[in-house]
Amino acid sequence: MAFRGWKAEAFEFYEGLEADNTKAYWQDHKADYEKLVLGPMQELLAELAPKFGPGNVFRPYRDVRFSADKRPYKTNIGAMIGEVGYIQLSSAGLATGSGYYMMAADQLDRYRQAVADNRSGGALEKVAAGAAKKGLQLTAHESLKTAPRGYPRDHPRIDLLRQKGLITWKEWAPAAWMGTAKAKERVVAFLGDSAPLRSWLDDHVGASTLPPPERGR
Repeated sequence: MAFRGWKAEAFEFYEGLEADNTKAYWQDHKADYEKLVLGPMQELLAELAPKFGPGNVFRPYRDVRFSADKRPYKTNIGAMIGEVGYIQLSSAGLATGSGYYMMAADQLDRYRQAVADNRSGGALEKVAAGAAKKGLQLTAHESLKTAPRGYPRDHPRIDLLRQKGLITWKEWAPAAWMGTAKAKERVVAFLGDSAPLRSWLDDHVGASTLPPPERGR
């Protein structure tokens, strides 16, 4: 089926889950989740796949093994758009992100060297300014409180050097257009506006070559 957006009931589903994050609520409303939340997300990813690559929806269940928060269900649905973006729906509305959210140690080293370099770092400043003009937020999973080791605290790009990842991010509160195909147009426009940052990161940082860390160690 063609993507037609998320109806208001999708947001209401998550309002209910936030108030009652239990197995009983989930089982009673699982059909609503599949029809109103998951179905449209899968339809959207299928339509975006020819241009951005196959998407992947994250599981709705929380991993509570290493968390003090034992609520069993996520209060949002998240999905990867190929390898270029992330999309999320919750009671708060729609959100999208693009970039390198969490960098591995070897990526961070390359990133900081590129930011410190006047040529590549200056290019990133222009990318960041362009993203801001388009209404995008530059953020990351985590940032240092001070300069990373080996870099001066008064570096002209210290705010960028302190980041341990870098993404563009945009949020929209629930609105009538989210229940139409215009939601897809907003996502595609966001990914287009985010392309300069992705290109800079791909050119100067790239993928990590380190083995993934073992969970819990």
